[in-house]
Amino acid sequence: MTKPKVLVSDKMDPNAARIFAEMGCDVDVITGETPEQLIARIGEYDGLAIRSSTKVTKEILDAAPNLKVIGRAGIGVDNVDIPYASSKGVVVMNTPFGNSITTAEHAIALMFALARQIPEANAQTQAGLWPKNGFMGVEVTGKTLGLIGAGNIGSIVAARALGLKMKVVAFDPFLTPERAVEMGVEKGDLDTLLAKADFITLHTPLTEQTRNILSKENLAKTKKGVRIINCARGGLVDEAALKEAMDAGHVAGAALDVFETEPAKASPLFGTPNFICTPHLGASTNEAQVNVALQVAEQMADFLVNGGVTNALNMPSLSAEEAPKLKPYMALAEKLGSLVGQLTTGTVPRVSIHTEGAAAELNARPIVAAVLNGFLRVQSDTVNMVNAPFLAKDLGIEVREVKTEREGDYHTLVRVSVKTEAGERSVAGTLFSNAEPRLVELFGIKVEAELTGDMLYIVNEDAPGFIGRIGTLLGENSINIGTFNLGRREAGGEAVLLLSVDNPVTSAVLDQARKLPGVKKVMALKF
Repeated sequence: MTKPKVLVSDKMDPNAARIFAEMGCDVDVITGETPEQLIARIGEYDGLAIRSSTKVTKEILDAAPNLKVIGRAGIGVDNVDIPYASSKGVVVMNTPFGNSITTAEHAIALMFALARQIPEANAQTQAGLWPKNGFMGVEVTGKTLGLIGAGNIGSIVAARALGLKMKVVAFDPFLTPERAVEMGVEKGDLDTLLAKADFITLHTPLTEQTRNILSKENLAKTKKGVRIINCARGGLVDEAALKEAMDAGHVAGAALDVFETEPAKASPLFGTPNFICTPHLGASTNEAQVNVALQVAEQMADFLVNGGVTNALNMPSLSAEEAPKLKPYMALAEKLGSLVGQLTTGTVPRVSIHTEGAAAELNARPIVAAVLNGFLRVQSDTVNMVNAPFLAKDLGIEVREVKTEREGDYHTLVRVSVKTEAGERSVAGTLFSNAEPRLVELFGIKVEAELTGDMLYIVNEDAPGFIGRIGTLLGENSINIGTFNLGRREAGGEAVLLLSVDNPVTSAVLDQARKLPGVKKVMALKF
């Protein structure tokens, strides 16, 4: 079996390469290349491990037909075109927890530096000025910290602040009242936070909703004398408005580790009294650099070798423990999606995936993605588990998920239904011995069949002699039958026949089959 090939294109801890090798990957460490050099090289690799230097653009992705996963050692993935990677079926991972403590500690350090004006005091002292009376700081004890973003890093900052005997007001749309109580913080809206906070620290991603969240308007709502820290993302703070507020004396100080444009060669804030800046050092500790490198290597190798999906930004996570249990369900789901996709013509505005019994207890998102992968593969040979949900959305297909934990006729069942111009049509399948996918219902007709290889689907009138006629026809054309699966609505009514065959059925044979007495529909299927 060929080992997956991984390229490490940015400098990271050398132990990452060791982990790739130990987990069964071939790895090359080639850093500092130009985009043109990377484009020329990337085609042979299954995985690409990066930090912040490599920019994974549309051009690079187009040059990487074998690429399956991109791993970013760190949190931010601004340097990866995630929508285009998704459309190409490439999983994008990051390591959101490897540098959390380091970034949180940097925010606390900057808060202390602001409170006591340490950088300016240091500079003047080293210049021989001894400015003992020139710097009057403030205590943090008893002050209110406004936390914009209460996720992983924000919650660590909150815990450290509470340890310093500060009060914490948190604004985060995803923060539940129960989680706020657990964290020991006051949950508030943004205006409440702005009005109460003596210090404000930001720990939220940069989105269209959060861009310039500290705008000129919102800075005007803050308490006079507030101090602002940003170790999250440039663009969360309107730098020109912050400069104006500091010059006016409304904002007492600010500390930024990130800027809207980086590297920040110029900023309206440079030279402003009580302004502190660092060059994006939030994750820059020895411990963090080792952690993120090891994590990205473990995650990527686990995906390439075992199928585990961890910290993916464009695909449902699938742990190494979940993967073996979900694997047969995903195989079943993909086959059911493929079957209904091949048998359905015309526009499909809705696809519904219903899990029942044991299947309903599992992580449904990989099962849904597998159904869409099978269903849409009829239309595109580049569709896969990653891009199928995105492609379905682009096509205007509504995707519904339904779970029924009680058991029906089967211990476990997956049903795929599609809305068509002719009405709702569905297929259903189960697992035999908890591992073998089997079709058990086809458009309302009970039929037990293994979906595999080349198959022939026939709808006919249930009448004596038909099976003999179809068997004779295939035999005369040297087509050997592997399995023979029958189902019918009622005696003498509509029947379906699913045959697995050893050779593809040609269009000429299909035409002959359509001319047999009682035949309503004939199609060749491929799984």
